[in-house]
Amino acid sequence: MAILATLMMLTAGSTASRAATPAPQPHHKPVSAAPKAAPKKQAPKKEASAAKPAAKKAVPPQEAGSVSSLPVPRYVTLGADEVNLRTGPGFRYPIRLVIRKSGLPVEIMREFDVWRQIRDRDGAEGWVHKSMLSGRRTVVIMHAVQTLLDAPHDGARPVVRLEPGVIAGLSTCQDTWCRLKVASYEGWLKRSDVWGVYPRETFQQ
Repeated sequence: MAILATLMMLTAGSTASRAATPAPQPHHKPVSAAPKAAPKKQAPKKEASAAKPAAKKAVPPQEAGSVSSLPVPRYVTLGADEVNLRTGPGFRYPIRLVIRKSGLPVEIMREFDVWRQIRDRDGAEGWVHKSMLSGRRTVVIMHAVQTLLDAPHDGARPVVRLEPGVIAGLSTCQDTWCRLKVASYEGWLKRSDVWGVYPRETFQQ
């Protein structure tokens, strides 16, 4: 008989802290002085314009991962214990949020060079370096206490009860069910009860 237990784990709500990084000062384009009026038939003197600052790289809108050739959006996980979410794709941009939860599933929304714009289950967004992400798949238990079953149907035997916010490893998804692993427990749960997998996504670890 499968063991029925309640697994109490830390919730996946991202422990976030607002960074005290000051907002960057705006860059103003230098304005050239107008040329002085010149007598008739006399060429006006041209005043040298100040050098223009280097333009920042634009982040183009996209619907596919033009950098990695992988689907966008797509789910990945945080691969570090502390990840800084920045306001733009580069270290010069201020930190908007700090997430301290390795293994948390997040969604990649856009790509730019080595930077990825991600979103967590609470809707918080920011840019992170791709080295802070992992291709390993996890999900977060949603809504209420859920019971992991030993087969993908409602009449299957219960394995373990999982609290909302528990992070579970994702093994496979078929139809409306996904096979999950939490600690030493493995079983099936409906994909509608987790966050971190798309409704019609076919997944095999």
